[in-house]
Amino acid sequence: MAAAAVDSAMEVVPALVEEAAPEAAGLNCLVNLPGEVLEYILCSGSLTAADIGRVSSTCRRLRELCQGSGKVWKEQFRVRWPSLMKHYSPTDYVNWLEEYKVRQKAGLEARKIVASFSKRFFSEHVPCNGFSDIENLEGPEIFFEDELVCILNMEGRKALTWKYYAKKILYYLRQQKILNNLKAFLQQPDDYESYLEGAVYIDQYCNPLSDISLKDIQAQIDSIVELVCKTLRGINSRHPSLAFKAGESSMIMEIELQSQVLDAMNHVLYDQLKFKGNRMDYYNALNLYMHQVLIRRTGIPISMSLLYLTIARQLGVPLEPVNFPSHFLLRWCQGAEGTTLDIFDYIYIDAFGKGKQLTVKECEYLIGQHVTAALYGVVNVKKVLQRMVGNLLSLGKREGIDQSYQLLRDSLDLYLAMYPDQVQLLLLQARLYFHLGIWPEKAGDAPLASRKPCQRLLTMFEVLDILQHIQTLDPGQHGAVGYLVQHTLEHIERKKEEVGVEVKLRSHEKHRDVCYSIGLIMKHKRYGYNCVIYGWDPTCMMGHEWIRNMNVHSLPHGHHQPFYNVLVEDGSCRYAAQENLEYNVEPQEISHPDVGRYFSEFTGTHYIPNAELEIRYPEDLESVYETVQNIYSAKKESVE
Repeated sequence: MAAAAVDSAMEVVPALVEEAAPEAAGLNCLVNLPGEVLEYILCSGSLTAADIGRVSSTCRRLRELCQGSGKVWKEQFRVRWPSLMKHYSPTDYVNWLEEYKVRQKAGLEARKIVASFSKRFFSEHVPCNGFSDIENLEGPEIFFEDELVCILNMEGRKALTWKYYAKKILYYLRQQKILNNLKAFLQQPDDYESYLEGAVYIDQYCNPLSDISLKDIQAQIDSIVELVCKTLRGINSRHPSLAFKAGESSMIMEIELQSQVLDAMNHVLYDQLKFKGNRMDYYNALNLYMHQVLIRRTGIPISMSLLYLTIARQLGVPLEPVNFPSHFLLRWCQGAEGTTLDIFDYIYIDAFGKGKQLTVKECEYLIGQHVTAALYGVVNVKKVLQRMVGNLLSLGKREGIDQSYQLLRDSLDLYLAMYPDQVQLLLLQARLYFHLGIWPEKAGDAPLASRKPCQRLLTMFEVLDILQHIQTLDPGQHGAVGYLVQHTLEHIERKKEEVGVEVKLRSHEKHRDVCYSIGLIMKHKRYGYNCVIYGWDPTCMMGHEWIRNMNVHSLPHGHHQPFYNVLVEDGSCRYAAQENLEYNVEPQEISHPDVGRYFSEFTGTHYIPNAELEIRYPEDLESVYETVQNIYSAKKESVE
């Protein structure tokens, strides 16, 4: 009977929604149902928010059931934006109707801003002041971020430009929030020893689009602690560490009991879970991100040591971090409490080397050199983070090999957040921003031609601010600063002289030799890479030095032939001669971070230019359709 009543009522609801003045019989049938049945119907998922609004206006009883703080609007909110529910406590009073309205408004604002970015910043990378509209938005930031995530998760190969700028904005918002949290963390007293928390902030800043939280990482470590306790119970069933409650710990003073914990840890970490130092791929940034260390079960000395240290302290073993040169270590005190200790009163633990315990002499053998006693000393959280970021900085400088500067950008931001007056790093930052901001898009095969999607390039005026700060800190840098200032000012003047958008018409006489169009998927005849065309010139427009370095004169047609700007599947941007390109008979998506900057959709055979690119090449799309018809349709017919 109850099921029949529900089914009957479900038939009445649509009638009430669609008719402005429902018949009294239908309304009575609905409102006479028990309250829980009515609530079940209204929360069934078959009604939209607009439906609920109309239903609630039909009578007093339905209006009371649809009150803002009730289950009906909570369910509407949950179904529409499920990922936001984790931000609400079950005990909080929430007016779900008002939350729905605020979230809806934030979504519309987000889409409006994302839609504006392509037109505003197509010709240049988004400067920091390009995000000012976002920073001034009203309402909770999590609502705005959630809408950006919804855009990124849109299915299919469409809305590529929207996704491109949504990703940029989300990257910026999260990095700003993480950097603020890190700065607050660094203000803690020196005896605040949450090494893991600091390492997670670094991880989050370098991976702002990943779902990384201290809570989740701590939960994974807690599960390892449970395994250690299980092993420890087999060694000593009365061990005091087994009595520690979750989230609470105290230090054990007996060396023998501490040794039992370390033995159990080594067995679980290295024998059972197969954690190990990453000797095969040592210079990989993933080795420094704690969430990746836990997933891949490998890392470098400093990340492995932080994991080892965190587990040991939770189980009552007071290990300490040692900023040892070339190989981060932990130290374990063997001396009596209250006595004067020297470096020989400690055992040094190599977490990278499966928890091996070392003497002072063995530490020197490890790195192949003698070091002073000061380098065996313990370091605080800030020094540990400095070393982690320093490692990332070194990796960022090496990243020219894959033409990415994002890691260098991020590590510079982090290092300068900790030590804002480091002149050499400020100078490096200024040079980097100057380079990224001044080089044209057609920088060919040069490393600077490739840009990661989430770079937040400073304006040239902001580069000048950095240079002025460097000059104040160290007048001795006058020469380097003067050089950069001069060229930055020259660039600003050239930008002022630029006029309008250059439109290239295929029908123009000087473009008669251009064979290919923007959006076509091509293959390089010599190097074999797949790419998509996003621009072309009737002849090579690069300078004499580039032409000489690229050996363009050795080509049969030299530089007097069309050249194409292409996005390559390896993430680079190149400037390729027409004679070196051919149609890709098996077209596929090009996995390049800047595809969305130029194209709105991938059709399966070619890319469709977005509005801004089409303005610059207004006749190319028709040419693309003809090419696709001739090349791919003919191939399909021959196969059939």
